[in-house]
Amino acid sequence: MPTLDYGALLQTAIEEARQGLSEGGVPIGAALFDADGRLLGRGHNRRVQEGDPSVHGETDAFRKAGRQRSYRRTIMVTTLAPCWYCSGLVRQFRIGTVVVGESVNFVGGLDWLREHGVQVIDLKDPT
Repeated sequence: MPTLDYGALLQTAIEEARQGLSEGGVPIGAALFDADGRLLGRGHNRRVQEGDPSVHGETDAFRKAGRQRSYRRTIMVTTLAPCWYCSGLVRQFRIGTVVVGESVNFVGGLDWLREHGVQVIDLKDPT
């Protein structure tokens, strides 16, 4: 697996968060990448815009990535630590790595994901 610049991958999720904010929504963005850093899908929280409580940034990116043969070597990048709903999605589909922009404002299920073998990388990004 190549050495990836996780900060550069995070920029895609940040762009999505900014898009969500510009739409009047919650500014959380996410993107799903393959192990080589190729973008599979990107999305943002659209719960407010669509009146749908299930459209979180991670679920939006996951859905837009389409069906994959396996998710084990994929990387979910998100601006904020995933909530329990999105942490469950990561476990259900065995996404191998979660890159988090920051977890100070919300810790979510990070410890639980680590306990279940998911590699969690917290960039502690101030953006």
